[in-house]
Amino acid sequence: MKLYSIILFTSFIIFFYSCKKENKAEIKPVISLDTIKKPIEKKIIKEEVVQEWDTLNKKNANAFFKKYGELNKETKVLITTTFGKIKLRLYKDTPIHRANFIFLTKIKYFDTSYFYRVVKNFVIQGGDSDRASTAKFRKKYQHYKLKPEFRKRRKHKYGTLAASRDIENNPKKLSSPFNFYIVQNKKGAPHLDKEHTVFGEVISGFSTIKKIAQVNVGSDDWPLTDIPMTVEVLN
Repeated sequence: MKLYSIILFTSFIIFFYSCKKENKAEIKPVISLDTIKKPIEKKIIKEEVVQEWDTLNKKNANAFFKKYGELNKETKVLITTTFGKIKLRLYKDTPIHRANFIFLTKIKYFDTSYFYRVVKNFVIQGGDSDRASTAKFRKKYQHYKLKPEFRKRRKHKYGTLAASRDIENNPKKLSSPFNFYIVQNKKGAPHLDKEHTVFGEVISGFSTIKKIAQVNVGSDDWPLTDIPMTVEVLN
Protein backbone atom coordinates (compact mmCIF):
# COMPACT_ATOMS: atom_id res chain seq x y z
CA MET A 1 0.00 0.00 0.00
CA LYS A 2 2.81 2.35 0.91
CA LEU A 3 4.60 1.47 -2.28
CA TYR A 4 1.48 2.27 -4.30
CA SER A 5 1.16 5.67 -2.55
CA ILE A 6 4.77 6.56 -3.28
CA ILE A 7 4.39 5.70 -6.96
CA LEU A 8 1.18 7.70 -7.20
CA PHE A 9 2.78 10.76 -5.56
CA THR A 10 5.84 10.57 -7.77
CA SER A 11 3.66 10.40 -10.90
CA PHE A 12 1.73 13.44 -9.76
CA ILE A 13 4.92 15.47 -9.28
CA ILE A 14 6.23 14.55 -12.74
CA PHE A 15 2.89 15.42 -14.34
CA PHE A 16 2.76 18.79 -12.52
CA TYR A 17 6.18 19.96 -13.73
CA SER A 18 5.52 18.76 -17.26
CA CYS A 19 2.38 20.90 -17.41
CA LYS A 20 4.25 23.90 -16.02
CA LYS A 21 6.88 23.68 -18.76
CA GLU A 22 4.21 23.37 -21.42
CA ASN A 23 2.44 26.47 -20.09
CA LYS A 24 5.66 28.42 -20.23
CA ALA A 25 6.13 27.40 -23.82
CA GLU A 26 2.59 28.44 -24.66
CA ILE A 27 2.91 31.96 -23.35
CA LYS A 28 6.15 32.60 -25.17
CA PRO A 29 5.43 35.60 -27.46
CA VAL A 30 5.63 35.11 -31.20
CA ILE A 31 7.68 37.88 -32.84
CA SER A 32 6.54 38.96 -36.28
CA LEU A 33 9.02 40.44 -38.73
CA ASP A 34 6.52 43.23 -39.33
CA THR A 35 6.65 44.30 -35.71
CA ILE A 36 10.43 44.62 -35.53
CA LYS A 37 11.33 48.26 -35.40
CA LYS A 38 13.84 49.22 -38.02
CA PRO A 39 16.72 51.45 -36.97
CA ILE A 40 15.81 55.10 -37.45
CA GLU A 41 17.55 56.41 -40.51
CA LYS A 42 19.32 59.66 -39.87
CA LYS A 43 18.47 62.22 -42.49
CA ILE A 44 21.54 64.02 -43.74
CA ILE A 45 20.60 67.62 -44.30
CA LYS A 46 22.91 69.30 -46.74
CA GLU A 47 23.29 72.98 -46.07
CA GLU A 48 22.88 75.07 -49.17
CA VAL A 49 26.19 76.70 -49.93
CA VAL A 50 25.75 80.32 -50.89
CA GLN A 51 28.52 81.45 -53.16
CA GLU A 52 30.18 84.46 -51.66
CA TRP A 53 30.03 86.38 -54.92
CA ASP A 54 26.24 86.05 -55.00
CA THR A 55 26.03 88.33 -51.97
CA LEU A 56 26.78 91.48 -53.99
CA ASN A 57 24.19 94.21 -53.49
CA LYS A 58 23.92 98.00 -53.47
CA LYS A 59 24.89 98.21 -49.79
CA ASN A 60 28.13 96.24 -49.83
CA ALA A 61 29.46 96.89 -53.36
CA ASN A 62 32.66 98.73 -52.49
CA ALA A 63 33.67 96.30 -49.72
CA PHE A 64 32.76 93.41 -51.99
CA PHE A 65 35.00 94.61 -54.81
CA LYS A 66 37.86 95.40 -52.48
CA LYS A 67 37.95 91.75 -51.47
CA TYR A 68 37.22 90.49 -54.99
CA GLY A 69 40.11 92.55 -56.33
CA GLU A 70 42.50 90.98 -53.85
CA LEU A 71 41.63 87.55 -55.22
CA ASN A 72 41.36 88.51 -58.89
CA LYS A 73 44.36 90.58 -59.89
CA GLU A 74 44.05 90.52 -63.70
CA THR A 75 44.49 93.82 -65.52
CA LYS A 76 44.04 92.98 -69.21
CA VAL A 77 40.83 92.20 -71.06
CA LEU A 78 39.88 91.72 -74.68
CA ILE A 79 36.69 92.98 -76.32
CA THR A 80 35.68 91.21 -79.53
CA THR A 81 33.16 92.69 -81.98
CA THR A 82 32.22 92.16 -85.62
CA PHE A 83 34.47 95.15 -86.39
CA GLY A 84 37.51 93.65 -84.72
CA LYS A 85 39.14 93.41 -81.29
CA ILE A 86 40.00 95.98 -78.62
CA LYS A 87 42.55 95.16 -75.94
CA LEU A 88 42.33 97.09 -72.68
CA ARG A 89 44.59 97.58 -69.70
CA LEU A 90 42.88 98.29 -66.37
CA TYR A 91 44.61 100.49 -63.82
CA LYS A 92 45.69 99.11 -60.47
CA ASP A 93 45.28 102.50 -58.81
CA THR A 94 41.52 102.37 -59.42
CA PRO A 95 41.04 99.02 -57.66
CA ILE A 96 37.26 99.08 -57.20
CA HIS A 97 36.51 99.91 -60.83
CA ARG A 98 39.11 97.40 -62.05
CA ALA A 99 37.68 94.61 -59.88
CA ASN A 100 34.13 95.45 -60.98
CA PHE A 101 35.06 95.23 -64.66
CA ILE A 102 36.84 91.91 -64.12
CA PHE A 103 33.86 90.58 -62.18
CA LEU A 104 31.31 91.51 -64.84
CA THR A 105 33.58 90.02 -67.49
CA LYS A 106 33.92 86.71 -65.65
CA ILE A 107 30.19 86.31 -65.04
CA LYS A 108 29.61 87.05 -68.77
CA TYR A 109 27.52 90.17 -68.23
CA PHE A 110 29.21 92.09 -71.01
CA ASP A 111 28.52 89.24 -73.43
CA THR A 112 24.84 90.20 -73.24
CA SER A 113 25.53 93.84 -74.07
CA TYR A 114 26.27 96.10 -77.05
CA PHE A 115 28.20 99.17 -77.96
CA TYR A 116 24.91 100.99 -77.74
CA ARG A 117 25.94 104.64 -78.09
CA VAL A 118 28.26 106.14 -80.66
CA VAL A 119 29.03 109.87 -80.75
CA LYS A 120 31.37 110.76 -83.58
CA ASN A 121 34.56 112.56 -82.55
CA PHE A 122 33.76 111.89 -78.93
CA VAL A 123 33.12 108.40 -77.46
CA ILE A 124 31.85 104.92 -78.12
CA GLN A 125 29.83 103.61 -75.17
CA GLY A 126 29.14 100.01 -74.19
CA GLY A 127 27.71 97.78 -71.51
CA ASP A 128 23.96 97.98 -72.12
CA SER A 129 21.36 96.57 -74.50
CA ASP A 130 17.65 96.01 -74.93
CA ARG A 131 18.03 92.27 -74.29
CA ALA A 132 16.16 90.52 -71.47
CA SER A 133 19.41 88.80 -70.43
CA THR A 134 21.05 92.18 -69.77
CA ALA A 135 18.09 93.33 -67.69
CA LYS A 136 18.21 90.07 -65.72
CA PHE A 137 21.80 90.67 -64.65
CA ARG A 138 21.04 94.23 -63.59
CA LYS A 139 18.02 93.15 -61.57
CA LYS A 140 20.00 90.45 -59.79
CA TYR A 141 22.62 92.90 -58.55
CA GLN A 142 20.18 95.64 -57.54
CA HIS A 143 21.69 98.50 -59.53
CA TYR A 144 24.66 99.03 -57.20
CA LYS A 145 26.94 102.05 -57.71
CA LEU A 146 30.67 102.59 -57.33
CA LYS A 147 32.35 105.39 -55.44
CA PRO A 148 34.51 107.57 -57.72
CA GLU A 149 38.24 106.91 -57.91
CA PHE A 150 39.59 110.14 -59.38
CA ARG A 151 43.37 110.24 -59.88
CA LYS A 152 45.31 113.35 -60.96
CA ARG A 153 47.33 111.51 -63.56
CA ARG A 154 44.33 109.71 -65.08
CA LYS A 155 43.07 112.02 -67.81
CA HIS A 156 40.54 111.62 -70.58
CA LYS A 157 43.02 111.10 -73.40
CA TYR A 158 42.52 109.30 -76.71
CA GLY A 159 41.74 105.63 -75.94
CA THR A 160 40.77 106.23 -72.32
CA LEU A 161 38.40 103.72 -70.68
CA ALA A 162 36.06 105.36 -68.17
CA ALA A 163 32.87 104.66 -66.23
CA SER A 164 29.58 106.23 -67.23
CA ARG A 165 27.35 107.76 -64.56
CA ASP A 166 24.07 109.54 -64.06
CA ILE A 167 24.53 113.28 -64.29
CA GLU A 168 21.33 114.33 -62.53
CA ASN A 169 20.72 113.67 -58.83
CA ASN A 170 24.19 112.26 -58.37
CA PRO A 171 26.19 114.77 -56.30
CA LYS A 172 28.71 112.10 -55.22
CA LYS A 173 29.46 111.26 -58.85
CA LEU A 174 28.85 107.56 -58.31
CA SER A 175 29.75 105.39 -61.30
CA SER A 176 27.48 103.00 -63.12
CA PRO A 177 29.06 99.54 -62.75
CA PHE A 178 27.70 98.33 -66.08
CA ASN A 179 28.21 101.14 -68.58
CA PHE A 180 31.62 102.27 -69.83
CA TYR A 181 32.95 104.38 -72.65
CA ILE A 182 36.11 104.75 -74.68
CA VAL A 183 37.28 108.17 -75.83
CA GLN A 184 37.73 108.09 -79.60
CA ASN A 185 38.58 111.75 -80.18
CA LYS A 186 42.32 112.08 -80.68
CA LYS A 187 42.28 115.33 -78.73
CA GLY A 188 40.77 113.55 -75.76
CA ALA A 189 37.88 114.83 -73.65
CA PRO A 190 39.45 116.95 -70.87
CA HIS A 191 36.08 118.41 -69.82
CA LEU A 192 35.25 114.97 -68.35
CA ASP A 193 38.26 114.88 -66.03
CA LYS A 194 37.18 114.45 -62.38
CA GLU A 195 33.61 114.01 -63.60
CA HIS A 196 33.94 110.35 -64.54
CA THR A 197 36.37 107.77 -63.18
CA VAL A 198 39.08 106.83 -65.66
CA PHE A 199 40.09 103.24 -64.89
CA GLY A 200 41.87 101.93 -67.99
CA GLU A 201 43.05 102.52 -71.53
CA VAL A 202 43.17 100.90 -74.94
CA ILE A 203 46.52 99.25 -75.72
CA SER A 204 45.56 97.85 -79.13
CA GLY A 205 42.57 97.91 -81.44
CA PHE A 206 42.37 101.61 -82.32
CA SER A 207 41.37 100.68 -85.85
CA THR A 208 38.37 98.81 -84.42
CA ILE A 209 37.36 101.88 -82.42
CA LYS A 210 37.59 103.98 -85.58
CA LYS A 211 35.33 101.58 -87.49
CA ILE A 212 32.71 101.56 -84.71
CA ALA A 213 32.83 105.36 -84.55
CA GLN A 214 31.79 105.57 -88.21
CA VAL A 215 28.56 103.53 -88.02
CA ASN A 216 25.19 105.12 -88.70
CA VAL A 217 23.18 105.98 -85.62
CA GLY A 218 19.68 107.17 -84.77
CA SER A 219 18.68 110.41 -83.07
CA ASP A 220 19.54 108.88 -79.68
CA ASP A 221 23.06 107.92 -80.87
CA TRP A 222 22.07 104.23 -80.83
CA PRO A 223 23.62 102.42 -83.82
CA LEU A 224 21.07 101.42 -86.44
CA THR A 225 22.68 97.98 -86.51
CA ASP A 226 23.41 96.44 -83.11
CA ILE A 227 27.07 96.00 -82.15
CA PRO A 228 27.25 93.06 -79.72
CA MET A 229 30.45 92.21 -77.89
CA THR A 230 32.14 89.42 -76.03
CA VAL A 231 34.69 90.24 -73.35
CA GLU A 232 37.32 87.95 -71.88
CA VAL A 233 39.97 88.28 -69.20
CA LEU A 234 43.51 87.81 -70.49
CA ASN A 235 45.82 88.22 -67.50
